[in-house]
Parts: sequence; structure tokens; C-alpha cells
Amino acid sequence: MNLMAASGTPVRTIIADDHPLVLLAIENLIGNYPNLKVVGRAADVAELFIEADRSPCDLVLMDLYMPGGHNDNGFEAVRQFKSRYPNVALVILTMETEAATLRKVMSLGVDGLLSKRDRIDLIHVAVVMALARECYVGPAVRAMLADVTLTQRRDYVRATLSRREFEVFAQYASGLGVTEIALQLGRSVKTISAQKCMAMRKLSLNSDAELFRFAVEYGVVPEGHRSNR
Repeated sequence: MNLMAASGTPVRTIIADDHPLVLLAIENLIGNYPNLKVVGRAADVAELFIEADRSPCDLVLMDLYMPGGHNDNGFEAVRQFKSRYPNVALVILTMETEAATLRKVMSLGVDGLLSKRDRIDLIHVAVVMALARECYVGPAVRAMLADVTLTQRRDYVRATLSRREFEVFAQYASGLGVTEIALQLGRSVKTISAQKCMAMRKLSLNSDAELFRFAVEYGVVPEGHRSNR
């Protein structure tokens, strides 16, 4: 059920963060929305569970890394919370930048994941989505995940091709012709053409059109790049 739509019933919210200024900033933000009400505050994992037991709530905004968790990695606290309070929407706030960690947090079934680098007003967007049971992922987190995915794709291309094949492939995808590449690299047109063809064969590409699409999708040339040919 979307609790934001429940007329006259403020969404009972607990905020948990070990930084007092962050707690204050979030509480001030929530104060701007009459349909949200802070019913508890916590500065560590133990306090969070005490508050959740003492003050029934609909929503928790929680920092991933707080004192009192196992190894302070945040994962176990999230698991425990989701297990003990499955009907409470859980939105995670974090400064984490490691994509593997962010993916792991999302795999735990959280209802929202925001970077503290995102605009603070996006917390309200995350809250609305979370209460509608639609997981919201903030723009900074999405960008970090996308960057890593693109890096992994580009690394695949580099691992598949030889250094010279990658060099020729990248320059051709950027819009240079075989003759231009040959002049630039000081090699024969025949050599450049052979390296281009070998790169396409290794990547299972059958046409220049496929080559250009692949180069963008795999981060060899920037997104939005268009060949001049």
C-alpha cells in the first residue's frame, strides 16, 4: 500500500545516522512534508533496533555504515532489519563508491539507495518510491554502477584484442579511415586493414555499422559519438 496516499496519516519515520549534522539535515527536510513524521532517531545500529521496537514505524532512513554492526560493514544490519521488520520501507543513505558494495546492498532487498552526494531533496523522491514499493536508486549511485559496467565492457575489448588491434579499432570507430590511421601510425594500409578485419572477427562484428554501435556500447568511443563517414 502507498502510505503517502493515506489521507491524514503521517508516515512514521525513523532516521539513523551516526553524524549529528546529517540527522539534523534529514529531520529538517522531513519537517517540510506534513505527511512525514519523525518518531525516532538513532546514532548506531543498537539504537536503531531499540527505536524500531519502541516506536512502530512505516519508514527508516538509514546510513549504511554505523557503529554497532557486525564488522561495521552495514550488510548484516540491513539483513537483520529486513528480517525483523519486513513491512517497513528501508532507504539506505551512503557515501560508498564501490560498485560491488552498492550492488550487494541492492541485492538485500532495500527499498531505496541514495548517495549522500546526491541532492538532499531527492530523499523525498526515494521515500515516495519506497512507500509505493518501487526501489529508488539515486543518480550518483546509478552513475557509479554505469561507469563500472562500461569499464568492464571496455576491459573485455582490451583483453580480446591485441594492443595494436585495439588501437586501430578505436581510431576507426572514432571516424578515421584506414588510410588516415596508416599515415598516423606509420604503417601500411594493408596492415591497418588486416588489423581492423581481425578485430572485427574476434568481436564477431560483420559490418562497419555493427562496429560503430559496439564501440559506443562498450565504451571504446564516448556515448553520442557519431562517425563522420
